[in-house]
Amino acid sequence: MRSRFVNVIPVSVWVLVFSSAALAEIGPPLGQQQGNAGTATSQFDPRDLSGIWERQEGDRGLSRDVPPMTPEGQARLDANIPARGTRVGEEPREGDPPGRARAVVPALSNDPMMKCNPQGFPRLFLQTTPVEFVHLDNRLMQFYQRERQLREIWLDGRAVPSGENLDNLGPAWYGHSVGEWQGDTLVVQTVGLDDRAWLDYWGYPKSSEARIEERYRRVDTDTIEVHLTLYDPAYYTAPWVSDTKVFRREPPSNHTFYGWYGLFSGITEEICAPLNEVDDFNRRVRDPAGLGIID
Repeated sequence: MRSRFVNVIPVSVWVLVFSSAALAEIGPPLGQQQGNAGTATSQFDPRDLSGIWERQEGDRGLSRDVPPMTPEGQARLDANIPARGTRVGEEPREGDPPGRARAVVPALSNDPMMKCNPQGFPRLFLQTTPVEFVHLDNRLMQFYQRERQLREIWLDGRAVPSGENLDNLGPAWYGHSVGEWQGDTLVVQTVGLDDRAWLDYWGYPKSSEARIEERYRRVDTDTIEVHLTLYDPAYYTAPWVSDTKVFRREPPSNHTFYGWYGLFSGITEEICAPLNEVDDFNRRVRDPAGLGIID
């Protein structure tokens, strides 16, 4: 379950403690890019992606237009057993590819996420979970609420790792990412992805040879549009182009509470921990219930 940023404090409490003048004195200025969060303005820097953003509801895969798979890719897809999507034997939803009609009960799934393994990229990116973008001089940092995960995108002009350099780095759950600005579009290349992580929660795979290109464009104060393209000749016979992924900026009122009481701000922690209690619950309750063998 997705947690929210902060608890709401009743207005009456603050009326008793502060006057409006005191609050104005304590609270820092909200800035000039508040959009729907405060004083609206049409001015924004298209190269500034700073802020907390949340992907809007939409397709949680790259797209429904899955390119034909290689025999190796199809075999890997068949080996991945998801718990989400249309159940095995049922007709897929209109427009869905057959790979999304393979779901089983969770007890029979081998989804790595169900054992608290990292979701990896781009699966985590495709979830509707808050992510904070922070610009540094030579990097763009992405902090995801789910897994409390950090992803680095290097903007210092370095080349995308390849050959021996990539071999020495080895695979990573979130890959190795290099970006550059092309006009007002940030273009990011990610390679070296760990092939144990699924591409999405339907179990589509990606190989160790995969390369993913992201194109970020801030279209207004509160909206970023992203397009992704998967290049993976080991598993797919053509590039897989995503539909448009839309991210909306969370207003400061959702993640910042000014004043002496509200000292924390930003995204919260949402970590899957494989504790003994979880394993015991799955063994005693979840798995038997899914298999229909509870008395």
